[in-house]
Amino acid sequence: MRIAFLTPRYSEQATIGGAETLIKQLALRAVAAGHEVSLLTTCAANHFTWANELPSGSSHSAGMTVHRFAVDENRDLEAFIRAQNRISAGGPVSEEDERDWMNNNVNSAALYDHLRRDGDQYDALVMGPYLFSLIFNAARIHPHKTLLVPCLHDEPFAKLKLMQQLFGAVAGFLFNTEPEMQLAQRLFGVPADKSTLVGMGMADFKVDASAFARRSGLQVPYIIYAGRREPLKGTPLLLDYLQAFRQRTGRDVRLVLTGSGPIDPPDELWPFITDLGFVSEQEKQEAMAGALAFVHPSLNESLGIVLLEAWLAGTPGLVHAGSAVLRWQCRSSGGGLWFRHYPDFEEMLKRLMDNPDLRQQMGAAGRAYVLRAYNQNAVDERLFSALEKVAALTGNSRR
Repeated sequence: MRIAFLTPRYSEQATIGGAETLIKQLALRAVAAGHEVSLLTTCAANHFTWANELPSGSSHSAGMTVHRFAVDENRDLEAFIRAQNRISAGGPVSEEDERDWMNNNVNSAALYDHLRRDGDQYDALVMGPYLFSLIFNAARIHPHKTLLVPCLHDEPFAKLKLMQQLFGAVAGFLFNTEPEMQLAQRLFGVPADKSTLVGMGMADFKVDASAFARRSGLQVPYIIYAGRREPLKGTPLLLDYLQAFRQRTGRDVRLVLTGSGPIDPPDELWPFITDLGFVSEQEKQEAMAGALAFVHPSLNESLGIVLLEAWLAGTPGLVHAGSAVLRWQCRSSGGGLWFRHYPDFEEMLKRLMDNPDLRQQMGAAGRAYVLRAYNQNAVDERLFSALEKVAALTGNSRR
């Protein structure tokens, strides 16, 4: 098949968002299966400014053709922020607010023109996440052969009237987890025959669990978080909880961070934080393997990719119960615990610190779950089944 994958940003090397990483990995699996793959994206590298930092045009990367298109520069940023703040507040918003937010979001007229002019060459279009007008507008150009990877969260943006148009138009959906799929069914009435639970294939690895401690000289127990540091990911909450835990219990547990973004802990907590920033995959995996637990305090996840990585490292998870997805992942695997508030966090962390056998058991359960449910072959089978179904409906199946 000839398949186009569309995502707001793409990088062969640099770290990008989880949803964009997911689209990239699905595209690479299609390449590995012998399909002819194009990846459509923008010239932006920074997800805050969306400036056109990269040249437009076509290139080849990892066995696929990458087409970059300029982001429209005529957006009214003040109108966008004003509308976004009103939507984020969770109250009623007007149609004008919805239009202002969508029209001044991330758009690319050049990309839309490409789809209108050359979209017939593709047997299927796979795009996401839903939270960009780039995806909203692109998905409605050839909706009959578009598969949406929504990466859907239970948030005010999902309740916009315009989203009903998006979810009602496309040919099908590739979901990451059962809670995400159930949320789409509740919000948009997405039918079961258009829904495929795919997820993301995870490559197995094994590392020395003592390597990070030896290299860093960290000889006390630590928890780890990997990813973006921002309120939506729950990192300020994690810092508050760790400070309270150390003060209340008197236990010397540290925090190791990888990834990007600022943190603002209390001054007295700084000596007990190891901020590694961006590290290699092996360094991240070694740090995960030596941790007491991988703590994931985010509420808004459609798939906890870093939680899956921690389980492959044999490390249990400790996640926020407010995330239905992360709680489901822990319950389905037996690989983690969850907390609703600080008293839960203190109880669960003490339980993990005091029970090495429990940590090992949960880490092993999580690892077995990932190898069973998210191995490449299982994900490939689900992905290509959905793609073949769309291609068959449009008369473009090549098998």
